[in-house]
Formats: sequence, C-alpha cells, structure tokens
Amino acid sequence: MFISATMISNLKLLDNKKVIVVGGAGSLGQAAVQLFVLHSASILVADVNIEQNLYNHNDVHYLKTNVIEESEMNKTIEYAHNLWGKIDGLYHIAGGSGRKFGDGPLHEMTIGGWNHTLSLNLTSVMISNRAIIQYWLKNNSAGSIVNTGSVLASSPAPHFFSTHAYAAAKSGIEGFSKSIASYYSVQNIRVNVIAPGLIATQMSSRAQSDTAILDYIKIKQPLDGGRIGVPVDCAGAALFLLSDLSSFITGQVIHVDGGWSLNEGQW
Repeated sequence: MFISATMISNLKLLDNKKVIVVGGAGSLGQAAVQLFVLHSASILVADVNIEQNLYNHNDVHYLKTNVIEESEMNKTIEYAHNLWGKIDGLYHIAGGSGRKFGDGPLHEMTIGGWNHTLSLNLTSVMISNRAIIQYWLKNNSAGSIVNTGSVLASSPAPHFFSTHAYAAAKSGIEGFSKSIASYYSVQNIRVNVIAPGLIATQMSSRAQSDTAILDYIKIKQPLDGGRIGVPVDCAGAALFLLSDLSSFITGQVIHVDGGWSLNEGQW
C-alpha cells in the first residue's frame, strides 16, 4: 500500500487494525495499548497476569494466556478471530529477567536459569509467531509482527548487566525474526524487532535504584539529557512498525536505546 503525504496528515495510523499484544499487562504493554487505541486500533491483551480493569476502553479486550503454552496461544488466535474476523498485527512483549532463577555470568549460571530464561524470552516468541503465521497462511492474509529484543543482544554492558542467558535469548530473537521475515516476505508477512536500551519498567527496578548505573546511563544513553527510557519510547516504534507506514520494511532491528549502541559509556 502506497502512503502519500496527504494520507499521512489525516491518518489514524492503526485505523481498523486488529492487534494482539502478547504480554500487554506490564509497563511496556500498557503504554503500547494506550497509544494504539489513540490511533484507532482494536486490541486483545494476552497475558498470564491480566487485570480486567487495566484499560477502560471499549476497543480493548482481555484473555488470560500463558504465552509459553502453545495450546493457549492457539486459543488466543482463535479468540481474536472470533472477536474480529481478522487479525492484522501481533506485538510480542512478553519476556523478562531470569536472574532469580539462576541466570547470570556463565561461570555462575545454572541449567535451570538457562532453561527458564530461554523459555520465557525466546520459546514464547516462537510460539506466538508460529501461531499467528499459521493463521495468516490458513486465511491467505498478511500482517505485521513486532518482537521485543534487547540492546544487550548486540551491545553488551558486562560490568552492570551480566545475565548471559538473557543476552542469548534476545540474540536468538533477532536471528529468528530475520529468518522468518525472509521466508514469509512473499506472503507480505512482515517481522521486525524492537531492541530497547534501559527502560523504566518493573523488570529494571534494580537498575533504576543503583546510582552507579544511573551515572553510567547518562553517558551510555545520551539522548534527551541522558535518561532511562520510558515505555512510550518503545510504543512509538511499535506503532510505526504495525502501521502501513512501514509496509516496505521487514527483517529489521530498531534500537530504541537513546544511543546506547553507539556509545561506550565511559566518558
């Protein structure tokens, strides 16, 4: 679909789009849902920790979903189809730290920490992406997937952020997303990745309360005064990638990192 300048000026970027937000109950999900609704999307929030009153809007629906269970993800796709008759996009946010389960520096990492972290962050992406792609192929339709990676996949910060299973999982998301983006591009199925830097979420509460890390971030993420990112920073990138404005973009990793990947964080 070709987008003209005139169309952009009048466009609700997700007008009539039906989008599943996988892991939509957390900070990143809440910012995304609120922004998507402003742009006229209808949303299904799929999360294991769902709260029915989280979003007070007629176009936001909820389904309690364990995203690492393929049967539940398949039921989520079916539920969305029965709700709308079509699905245009999937934004996969679900994931998190495996630190308390045994992730960490390799010489201290446990097998349990490794398995838990990869399951939560990488296997869940495979399950959700497979389910929606199977749906689009079955219905001879197309759509956009946005997966959530991390700047740590390609730009380590070994002194402060040394969870090696997490970095491996997020690196896997990048390779997986590019591979399926290539394979399914002929069906007009687009797959892209957002790679955040340090964002103010519940997961990053440890970093947010560490003065040494905050000093590091002032240099490592120098944009906008050298700050920790906020969830809407990621939501804006996802909005673009789910919209028709990005209809000629696939297989890309967009770093929403305030300059993290460009700076060495010492000076």
